[in-house]
Amino acid sequence: MNEELINIRVWGEWACFTRPEMKVERVSYPVITPSAARGVLEAIFWEPQMYYIIDSIRVVRKGLWSSIRRNEVTSRISIANAKKWMSGTVEVSPIKAGGGAEDGTQRNMLALKDVEYIISAHVNLSELGKKADEKLLKYCNEIKRRASSGKCFHRPSFGMREFAVDFDWEDNAKDALQRRLQEIGYTNNWQEDLGLMLYDMFDWQERGAGFKWLNDSELKNRFSDMKPSEQKKIKKTNYWNAEGSHVKPSAAFFRAYVKDSVMDCHPSRVEMICRSGGYE
Repeated sequence: MNEELINIRVWGEWACFTRPEMKVERVSYPVITPSAARGVLEAIFWEPQMYYIIDSIRVVRKGLWSSIRRNEVTSRISIANAKKWMSGTVEVSPIKAGGGAEDGTQRNMLALKDVEYIISAHVNLSELGKKADEKLLKYCNEIKRRASSGKCFHRPSFGMREFAVDFDWEDNAKDALQRRLQEIGYTNNWQEDLGLMLYDMFDWQERGAGFKWLNDSELKNRFSDMKPSEQKKIKKTNYWNAEGSHVKPSAAFFRAYVKDSVMDCHPSRVEMICRSGGYE
């Protein structure tokens, strides 16, 4: 095994990996998407100096389809309104959700119940990490320590915030799959062409640049040799006080296949349909 390849086993009572083509009612993909898997890993550990590339997803338990009716909201709070509330210029007007509320509505959801996966992912240094001469092994060890002890930055979820995820470290994904299948009495013979599946909203090559906000000393060094007029011009641009790349969302899809309960997800091995707004 490569030292940068990590394996995290994740499971939960509920999951919904919403298909983007469904406009109103939420309908889940039959298996976790690479972007959702990346979100789980980043909830456990993430730094601007590193990023994940999902290598494969092993399906321990597919889960059962279950229809749920849940309360949702029909409106959103804008950033402009939030700033006005913070300044005290207007009265706070929160969204009213729940049964019978003016901003609430009931919608059906086709979700998965009782799912379990083993996520294998590569840990890579971003350009910021290489610039700072960071060590990749340091991040891999930190991920292993946090995953083994159940620590995370925020509680990971399966598509919806209320669908909490439990997780644990695995040294070998293949052995872990066989062990878990024997423990629950399943077989690893799931083979299916799942068709088009959302891969990610952010291109992994662009994420490789990294991103961080500059502190006061770093900003002072940046503007030390500039004239006040040049500083004023730069401060009118977006993200003038940050370093790295601001990646814009752009949906990418891929042909998803499950063979022997394993879905290959590495971008160099799967058939990508679109990337960075273009088609291939």
